[in-house]
Amino acid sequence: MTPPLPRRTFLRRLGAAVPAASLLGPALITGRAATPAGLVPGEDRINRDRQAALNVLKPSARELDHGLRLHAESLVFESYGFAPRAALDGAAFQAAAAKGAPDPELVDLREEMAMTRWATDEAERNEFLTAMRAAGVTCIFQNTGEEGSDPLRLMKRLARFTYATDVGRATCTRAVSPDDIAAAKRAGGHCLYFTTNGVPLRQQWESVGDEVRLIRIFRQLGVRMMHLTYNRRNPIGDGAGEPNDGGLSDFGHTVVAEMNRLGVIVDVSHSGWRTSLEAAKASRRPMVASHTSCGGVYRHFRGKPDEVVRAICDTGGLVGICCISRFLGRDGDIRAFLDHIDHAVRTFGAEHVAIGPDISYTSRHDTAERAKVTIRRDGRSPLSAAGPRWEHLWPVDGFKPKPQAEQTLAWTNWPLFTVGLVQRGHSDETIRKILGENMLRVARSNWQTAAG
Repeated sequence: MTPPLPRRTFLRRLGAAVPAASLLGPALITGRAATPAGLVPGEDRINRDRQAALNVLKPSARELDHGLRLHAESLVFESYGFAPRAALDGAAFQAAAAKGAPDPELVDLREEMAMTRWATDEAERNEFLTAMRAAGVTCIFQNTGEEGSDPLRLMKRLARFTYATDVGRATCTRAVSPDDIAAAKRAGGHCLYFTTNGVPLRQQWESVGDEVRLIRIFRQLGVRMMHLTYNRRNPIGDGAGEPNDGGLSDFGHTVVAEMNRLGVIVDVSHSGWRTSLEAAKASRRPMVASHTSCGGVYRHFRGKPDEVVRAICDTGGLVGICCISRFLGRDGDIRAFLDHIDHAVRTFGAEHVAIGPDISYTSRHDTAERAKVTIRRDGRSPLSAAGPRWEHLWPVDGFKPKPQAEQTLAWTNWPLFTVGLVQRGHSDETIRKILGENMLRVARSNWQTAAG
């Protein structure tokens, strides 16, 4: 193996490995002498995270060059995640808080700013593009729903991302079909494909048919994948955070059948193990755990044991390996992340593995904007208004993530995930499947059966 490069040579090589006009774009570490460290001016955070990952990986010149070029050439379609989040408009938020806006209104305002300002504010739009190009991502299976099944809550986030991709379509479009994703790659653009963190349920129970009809409506609104549960129990089944898992309910079987009929991908990332297993046995279409980890490497309640992963893969589906340190175990860094991918490829086949980071990039302007918001008389920040709802509650797992480990898994380190896969000896064909082709295949398989 070629020995690791000296640091200065490495930085020069990284800058020269990919053309500036490629999807890796302006956030690459370069050999410019403009700064003492040779890093791109103004991108200190991205470069810090890159360096953390590189210090762990220690790629050779060949591995680095090959990985970066392969990443730039490949369709990168993450199986679950979040578009780069914009900064708040601190002055506008503070004005709303000073006027006495209640907590729910402040929560909505905070979320709306984070989810839409990349489309309406020039500085945030530039930040959005910098992050997308640094990551080299064509399409994100974007969470456009709130965690749970309340239709109104789900609708709020869906509306925000619909609005943002309408207004900001020159920057990032809304993909309606898998063909749109492939077209975005050919054009060198970016797009979002919509998912929700729950199946919309009215829970008025006039009839089973009436209760599932919102699935069709949300599909018509652009949603292409849905979580069966979030962390807790609902009428469909049990979430990963429940201490007891009763499995998929009778109603849950109806929901899976309706999602199959409509071409909406079944996602069990947050579902309990028995519920996930029974959903896989019930599904007649490829389904996913879009952002999870492998229990065969590290056992965590949000991961999936091999038996469950096998059942998901048997549908023709896949598991997306996430970038959450506490789900990965061990050191919780990029090496642990790659260990889970290695295990999934060896055990279940390269056709059934994707990457679903479940993390985001937040605008560098956000800290300064948040500083404009003052603390209330009761000592609370308006930014912390409204604590987590019941659906969000997580069992204590005792894992203590290391900040440096989490830096290695930063969302803008996507190109280095590819470098790591090259290091692990995966073929270019396998890597391209993991980066996006597998997720596109699952999306096509469900789309082709869409019933309207």
